[in-house]
Amino acid sequence: MADKQISLPAKLINGGIAGLIGVTCVFPIDLAKTRLQNQQNGQRMYTSMSDCLIKTIRSEGYFGMYRGAAVNLTLVTPEKAIKLAANDFFRHQLSKDGQKLTLPKEMLAGCGAGTCQVIVTTPMEMLKIQLQDAGRIGEGGAAAVAVNPCDVVKTRLQSLQRGVNEDTYSGFLDCARKILRHEGPLAFLKGAYCRALVIAPLFGIAQVVYFLGIAESLLGLLQGPRA
Repeated sequence: MADKQISLPAKLINGGIAGLIGVTCVFPIDLAKTRLQNQQNGQRMYTSMSDCLIKTIRSEGYFGMYRGAAVNLTLVTPEKAIKLAANDFFRHQLSKDGQKLTLPKEMLAGCGAGTCQVIVTTPMEMLKIQLQDAGRIGEGGAAAVAVNPCDVVKTRLQSLQRGVNEDTYSGFLDCARKILRHEGPLAFLKGAYCRALVIAPLFGIAQVVYFLGIAESLLGLLQGPRA
C-alpha cells in the first residue's frame, strides 16, 4: 500500500479533502495560538488555550472560534496542489533511474516544495491572522514546539492591527529583539502547546485520507467501468 503510485489528480483531491477536514477540526486551536502569541507587553487577556476559547465563545459565540477559517478553506486546495506538484517535480529531478531517494534528497525535495508553497500560504496566513486576532484587538509535536519561537515572530510581523501600547516591528530581528527585551525568553513559547496539538491531528488526518484512497475511489466512479 505504501509503495503504490498515486496520480497527481488523486494527490490533489486527497490533499484538498485532508486540508478541509483538518482545518475544520483544529482551527479553534490555531485561533487560540494566534491570540496567545499576539499578547505582548504584559497583557494577560488569555491565560491558556482553554481560557482563550471559553472567552471567545462567551464574547463572540461558537462561530467566533472559526474567524478566518474561510480563507484557509478557500485556499487549502491550491496550496496543496502547489506543494504536491512541486514535491513531485523536485523528487523527479533528484532521482536517478527511478531509485529511492536518500533522506537528504527527500528533505531537499520537501524544502523546495515548501518554498513554492509559501507563494500561497504567506498572504493566506496574513489574512487569517487579521481575522483571528480581531476579537482580541476589539476586546508531529516536538518539532512544532522547537520552531515555535519563529512562529511567534511570524505572527507578530503578519499582524497588521495593533492594540494600545503594542510594539511595531521593522523586520524579523527587530521583532525578536523587542520580544526578548520586553517580554523575556518565555514569550517565544507562547502558543507552543496549541501548535503541538494542531500538528499531530493534521498529519494523522492526511495519512488516513491517503490510506483510504478516497480520491482514487472518486476518480474510479467518475471514469466508470473500463471495457
